[in-house]
Amino acid sequence: MGEYIVLAVTLIGILGIGAQWLAWRTNMPAIVLMSIAGLIIGPLFGILRPEEQFGDFYRPIISIAVAVILFEGGLQLKFSELRGLGRGVGQIVFIGGPLAWLFGAIAGHYVAGLDWPTAILFAGIMIVTGPTVIIPLLRQAKLSTRPSALLKWEGIINDPIGALAAVITYEFVITQYGESLPAFQVFGSLFVGTILCVVWGVLIGLGLAEVFRRGWAPEYLKAPILLSAVLLAFEMANLLQEEGGLLAVTAMGVAMANSKMPSINQIRHFKETIAVLLVAGVFVLLTANLTPQILGQIDLKIMFFVGVMLFVVRPAAIFLATIGTELKWSERALVAWIAPRGIVAVAVSGLFAASMGPDSGFEEGGLMVPLAFAMVFATVVLHGFTIAPLGKLLGLASDAPPGVLIVGASPWSIELAKKIHDLDVPVLVTDPNYRALRGARNAGIPTYYGEILSEVSEHHIEFVRYGHLLALSGNEAHNSLVCTDLAPELSHNSTYQLSAGGKDDSRTSVSFALQGRSFLSDKMGLEDLLQRHWAGWKFQFTRLSEAFPPESYLEQLDDEAIIVMVQRRQGLTFQTAESPIRLQPGDRVLSYVPPEKESRKANAPVDAEGKSEEVRQIEQRKEEVIDDVTP
Repeated sequence: MGEYIVLAVTLIGILGIGAQWLAWRTNMPAIVLMSIAGLIIGPLFGILRPEEQFGDFYRPIISIAVAVILFEGGLQLKFSELRGLGRGVGQIVFIGGPLAWLFGAIAGHYVAGLDWPTAILFAGIMIVTGPTVIIPLLRQAKLSTRPSALLKWEGIINDPIGALAAVITYEFVITQYGESLPAFQVFGSLFVGTILCVVWGVLIGLGLAEVFRRGWAPEYLKAPILLSAVLLAFEMANLLQEEGGLLAVTAMGVAMANSKMPSINQIRHFKETIAVLLVAGVFVLLTANLTPQILGQIDLKIMFFVGVMLFVVRPAAIFLATIGTELKWSERALVAWIAPRGIVAVAVSGLFAASMGPDSGFEEGGLMVPLAFAMVFATVVLHGFTIAPLGKLLGLASDAPPGVLIVGASPWSIELAKKIHDLDVPVLVTDPNYRALRGARNAGIPTYYGEILSEVSEHHIEFVRYGHLLALSGNEAHNSLVCTDLAPELSHNSTYQLSAGGKDDSRTSVSFALQGRSFLSDKMGLEDLLQRHWAGWKFQFTRLSEAFPPESYLEQLDDEAIIVMVQRRQGLTFQTAESPIRLQPGDRVLSYVPPEKESRKANAPVDAEGKSEEVRQIEQRKEEVIDDVTP
């Protein structure tokens, strides 16, 4: 079957990425679709038999993929963010995790019928709640800050902790069964090996950070060097302690995430891309490797075990761990229920199941993979479809539509924020100039005083509440930087910015590749909008209908007027140079219109230079306003 390896890899890649794309289009859990794809080509039709086709390479492929995935998870963990979350995260992770491990092992042995080594190993793996699963669910549910932060960081921190629990159990079991050493000697060896692996990973991470910080590696080589270093850290740690590479790469990622490197975001995005590819491939690979005989082992006893893990083990561990914390009852209840398992749980289960099968003396070791898939399916489906309703029921999620984040407080942007606020759509105006935010505060509009690009802003702004970004400062470079930085969080299609003062100059304009979508027009800058503002232009809402269709509205609209956005059942749609709005009956249109022509023609006193009071006011305030809204 070796001649079909390239075809098998191609098929796995197409199915994995295709499943993730379909999940994005349908808003369904990607893991479920990837698993279905693997089941179809594997045990259902027998098109792909990974272990036969890849042979001796099957286990190393899984190992390397898990290593890169864990490293990418470590890159997301920054200690500065954890400090702002109180005791909740610490107790959930360091008290709730061991409790869940203990309760899960007891359930695995007495409910699922696993032998003690397999039950303890599998319960350790099930500590992992999977950031690749929980973060998309949090975006969908729009939870409030504290429960969202708890679930997010529990998932990130639990990746290495679950791996550590599995490695410790595996090493202890294999050593005891193989060499019959005393328990204290085994634990001593594991402790020393674990410390060495973690130190090795930290040293490589800090060393690479120093190399990148000093400029000893060109930009185009940083990503390849990093990927090679991950593999080096993984393999060398495995030589120190079997499966210790999982700890080393996680420690390496955490060390680099907390090093002040100017290129950390680019590295993080590259590793995220690699991780997405590997997640897709590994999940399809592991699912396709299941056989009808293995799936047939998932009986009522196994399903009862899954139910005990969901309804007894997790709630008991969380409620006990959060005693004495500042968390409210509703927050504890939500966190106790939401614990979706993801790719790491399945991949690590597959990794250890290959070494703990019947050939190694563990009759139930082969059950870990189908058990892991049963847990993933149950948690992803149940938690994915219940997190939003439960969050709203407990008062921890918002019913409001996706909000608008406005960066840059000017008189014009504040007036726009008022109109959006009138639609009962969440809106937040941010600016590093406290005086510029005064108008928004006086109007009762939520504000954030600070630099939106600062890491501190992540602690104070609930980004999950906002589906649109309007970068409206007077500095095009800053607008572009904001759009580039927040695009991965909000999607590029939902980031908009003003151009550089309405000028199309190749010397001063920012590269198109770095910009958000051109808000209103590619020749419309803040200065142009402020001139209209001081000239008396106003925002105006109009409802379109069958009786008053778009054609009639456009005929009555002033030739100089600007259509800013429309409100539809699906949400807000903003005017852009790339995709002008096509009006439809039922739209609620927000336009920016000039004052009545009669009022503009009214006699007004002029000075010796022939300038009216209106013109003098514009010129007087122009520089002051631009200074206020420019970072």
